[in-house]
Amino acid sequence: MILQIKLLSKTARVPEYEHATDSGFDLRADIESEKWLYPYQVLLIKTGLAVAVPDGCELQVRPRSGTALRNGVGVLNSPGTVDSSFRGEVGVILYNTSETPFKIEPQQRIAQAVICPVIRAKFMVVTELPESDRGMGGFGSTGLK
Repeated sequence: MILQIKLLSKTARVPEYEHATDSGFDLRADIESEKWLYPYQVLLIKTGLAVAVPDGCELQVRPRSGTALRNGVGVLNSPGTVDSSFRGEVGVILYNTSETPFKIEPQQRIAQAVICPVIRAKFMVVTELPESDRGMGGFGSTGLK
């Protein structure tokens, strides 16, 4: 698959997969100077990229696991969705769940993106749903072990 991208600034960089088998490619902070993400703060960070996601797909913006583990910083609306019809700049909504401010530097890897297929449903109103083994069991219904 070819993903068409547009670099929106002189500092924006073409995304890369860190390893040949990675499903996600890195998104970087396209900022001019460092920014701080304070404890419990939410901040929109731009990437300097616009993309043309192929029809039938979406681009999912996800946290970087190391950043989440070491710093308590994640993507608030994870996964964030970039629809195939969107042509604006991809932004990342970061949040800090920790008690420690988190410094974001220019071109720092802040999230990852994965291209995923999209299945569109047709909706059918029914009076009864088919039976299942789980039935109406919801949160915690399968036990704690």
